[in-house]
Amino acid sequence: MNTSNQNLPPAGPDNNFADRVRLNQQKLTSELKPHYDFIVCGSGSSGSVVARRLAENPSMQVLLLEAGGHDDLPSITDALQWASNIRTERDWSFQTRPNPHLNGRTDSIAAGKVLGGGSSINALAWARGHRSDWDYFAAEAGDSDWNWRSVLNLYRELEDWQGTPDPDYRGTGGLLYVKQEIGTGPIIPAMFEATRSVGIPTFDSINGRMMEGPGGCSLTEFRTRNHQRLSAFRTYTFPYMDRPNLTVLSSAFVTRLIFEGKRVSAVEFVRGDKVHRLNVGVEVVLSLGAINTPKLLMQSGIGDETELGRFGIPVVEHLPGVGRNFQDHVALPPIVWEFQGDQPEAVFHWFWKTEGDTPNLQTTQAPILSGIRRMNPNLPASGWLMLPALIRTKSQGRIHVTGTDPLDPPDIEANLLAHPDDVKALGDAMEICRDIGNSAALRPFLKQEVSPGKIKRSAMEMFIRDNAMSWWHQSGTAKMGRDALSVVDSKLKVYGIRNLRIADASIMPRVVSGNTMAPCIIIGERAASACGAGKQA
Repeated sequence: MNTSNQNLPPAGPDNNFADRVRLNQQKLTSELKPHYDFIVCGSGSSGSVVARRLAENPSMQVLLLEAGGHDDLPSITDALQWASNIRTERDWSFQTRPNPHLNGRTDSIAAGKVLGGGSSINALAWARGHRSDWDYFAAEAGDSDWNWRSVLNLYRELEDWQGTPDPDYRGTGGLLYVKQEIGTGPIIPAMFEATRSVGIPTFDSINGRMMEGPGGCSLTEFRTRNHQRLSAFRTYTFPYMDRPNLTVLSSAFVTRLIFEGKRVSAVEFVRGDKVHRLNVGVEVVLSLGAINTPKLLMQSGIGDETELGRFGIPVVEHLPGVGRNFQDHVALPPIVWEFQGDQPEAVFHWFWKTEGDTPNLQTTQAPILSGIRRMNPNLPASGWLMLPALIRTKSQGRIHVTGTDPLDPPDIEANLLAHPDDVKALGDAMEICRDIGNSAALRPFLKQEVSPGKIKRSAMEMFIRDNAMSWWHQSGTAKMGRDALSVVDSKLKVYGIRNLRIADASIMPRVVSGNTMAPCIIIGERAASACGAGKQA
């Protein structure tokens, strides 16, 4: 057994505690048990929650498996460096198949491959999801525990909100430190004035009553403290890693679920050059994300029997919805203005435009920082950008397997912009961004637009199809619901299978309106509760 501690979590501010963690985890990982009560696969925004909540019961032995390595890196701990993790070994860097709706282009989809998953490499925006999203989840699941009022109460219980007190919507004293950690300066009120000038109302908080209305704008909130990252792993799991009942294995790539009939009996994974197969007593929880979760299910025999039959995979359970319903947010390259005067610190700003009961467009406004420029070296050294994005997409795709080997890559049929309404909506987003950027309120701050330049409406569709890209909020591929294509029930149990739940963005019946990290934490909490977390055995 490899007893190296190179992938163990690093020291924190409490060196005595960090030493206890290191010694404890070194012992636990060198003496793996043949059997665990719970095995959680994936340490992202949902998996870290599930592992912590289960480990709160000292009588339960919990194993958390993560394919990626440790999170002790400046590019992770310093939240302003988040973009430098993209397309590194900490990113799965999934590639889609060529998309005819993107004029034959492929696309790159980022996903965290490190302790903390996406919450260790993302920009840490805290967005709860709109009321209509959660009420839709509840209707699809037939369970009021998923409706907005129930989820709002859970958010309030979990939050440690640092802004203006709002007891109806915000909580204090919880695990999750949330703050509008941004720069200051006269451009902020100017941004609000510019947004109001195009008919979009402004709010003090994105996560207050704005999440219940038809749209609006506010400053973005973050899971950072003094620009230091607060990942789900560091918040939930790490504080419990000195305990004898929680084993965390990084660099552990889950390869297969093992069955006895319809019951999951073991999990197979590779660590180093050794294949392990560990038995599970109570449940396995999959938190591998909306691409790897359906891939593992299908390669283990759960999915559409026709799809599995192409590769000779024995069918354990015919669930035709596995891999279907792939949804994502889609963005365009930023519209960039030259900035005049001193460039402010990072400032973020959202707007939404109504379609039906759910906002469908979003932008992020920000100065061009070094991390953003690393992702796009063609951006000017000093400038202001607005990133147009569509958050209520009508296009859907599908995840396929390409073979039986766990190392065979997934075939991602993202299908972005397959629906013509998505193209039109992105054109509307560009025009609204320009209206805001060229408004009288922002004229003292922004000079002329430097890219992409004025595009005639007749050429807009071609521009959009040539440039649209995933916003890395992939969801929906093992959806919760009650129809023929649903994969899990309201308690996140996989239909037809014993001892198996899913807790990640794949269970979303539709992608939420906004960033997915906060909703994934709710999904983790709901899954843990359904597993019996908090109950003494």
